Amino acid sequence: MIVETVAQLEAIYATSLAPASVVKVTAAITPDYAALIAASPFAVLATSGPEGLDCSPRGDRPGFVRVADPRTLILPDRRGNNRIDSLRNVVRDPRVALLFLIPGSGTTFRVNGKAVISADPDLLDSFRVDGHAPRTALVITVEAAYFQCARAIIRSRLWEPEARVDPADLPSPGAILAALTAGDVGGQAYDAEWPARAAKTMW
Repeated sequence: MIVETVAQLEAIYATSLAPASVVKVTAAITPDYAALIAASPFAVLATSGPEGLDCSPRGDRPGFVRVADPRTLILPDRRGNNRIDSLRNVVRDPRVALLFLIPGSGTTFRVNGKAVISADPDLLDSFRVDGHAPRTALVITVEAAYFQCARAIIRSRLWEPEARVDPADLPSPGAILAALTAGDVGGQAYDAEWPARAAKTMW
């Protein structure tokens, strides 16, 4: 059976909501929620545009997403691959969502809101790291903020050392690129050069 209506869906999940699942949602960043953001070095940014959805990893030193005020977050756009899929989406559809992860903690934190792209020189300079300022920053107006319980992190064993995968057991970026391009791009040379190339473009 394919679920096609909200009524069908609600019939399957016909249980009352626990109070905590509702009262945790706020329209602003509380002091406790600000502490979660300050501890997080990694977030996933979700956006939507005419071509479809995009989900992009964002990482930096803990607290890299700034709480400008209880209703405003600022996310610097650090150097990447210049695809700018997320930014293209925001120009055309301001809706965004963020999922923050905190190493060692089962608690994740989510924010939904609307964003604009700022190229203000003074703002960007305030995010300068090791001499490098981002080219743009997302200024996000918070509409909903809430923590997520630890069930997914616990089930996945995400932070447990014994659950870590050896990178040698996975296809490398160079191998993936070589397979996709019949050897024109990637390969062992790509993998050997990647750490140095990444370090040069960290910020």
